[in-house]
Amino acid sequence: MHAELLRYWYPIARSEDVRERPVAASLLETDLVLYRADHQIVVAVDRCPHRGMRLSLGQHRDGVLICPYHGLEFGQEGRCIHLPAHPRLAPSQQFKLATYPAVERYGLVWTCLGDSPAPFPELNSDWDDPAFRKVTPDPVPIAASAGRQVEGFIDVAHFAHVHTGTFADPANAAVPAYSVEVDEDGLRFDYCSTVSNYALGSGTTARDFVWRRSFEVRLPYLAHLTVHFPGGRLNILNGASPVASDRAVLFSPVCFDFEIGTDEAVKDFNARIFAEDRLMVENQQPRHLPLASGDASFAADLASVYYRRLLRQMGLSTA
Repeated sequence: MHAELLRYWYPIARSEDVRERPVAASLLETDLVLYRADHQIVVAVDRCPHRGMRLSLGQHRDGVLICPYHGLEFGQEGRCIHLPAHPRLAPSQQFKLATYPAVERYGLVWTCLGDSPAPFPELNSDWDDPAFRKVTPDPVPIAASAGRQVEGFIDVAHFAHVHTGTFADPANAAVPAYSVEVDEDGLRFDYCSTVSNYALGSGTTARDFVWRRSFEVRLPYLAHLTVHFPGGRLNILNGASPVASDRAVLFSPVCFDFEIGTDEAVKDFNARIFAEDRLMVENQQPRHLPLASGDASFAADLASVYYRRLLRQMGLSTA
């Protein structure tokens, strides 16, 4: 994959999943293992330096990752702390795991594979406000590129055609004009319309309310949406983590400051929305985002036109 992508931070797991067992992840065609060593999360190449075994098949016990093949034990910073075949021997540095930095934010574990990481993407203050409830749905595998997923997330013209089973009205398809603000890190835009964000069948309406959706994209594959409800705000993070050029994993934590049901109800509603999106994204051709193609565009595509342009300026030919 493109070397230009290595310097950025990507989500690779939910924090809640890295507990009592090692967790396997893949990022930019690199297989990774995650485990907790005391209060530290370790992100390492999923390969034992002894005989190449996948450590994600091993055990996690008392803050130690244990290789399933020969029982080597690994602790903080990926250091090998015990060789069962030679219990009195202090393991040398050749047994240390190749590791990457780890940051826990927004209910997710993030890492960067590059030698000179870009600044970590800080989101708006709602995510740190205790008044906002946080819910982290299950990760979603996407059989398409990360660029396809992000472009679909910021597409405001598809609501009436794709989300008719969750929140949108097929009779309300017109897209009001909007403008896009662009800088070297990404783009931002506000989209205001009468398309409600209440779940269909919920019995909740907002008569004569204009819905404001504030989108922000951080290059290359991170998008954030704030939906302004009549009684509060809903924030949705769309972290498309690139597994390979034509595969991604979607991480989509949310936070909000109003009552919209149980955590499971929130997860279920989001899963239904992303299932609708996934069907579209996985059936676009090609599976990656073609930055140099002659795809036709109309005015409502303004955000995606700018997004593709920014990715080209990064030096990418596909995304």
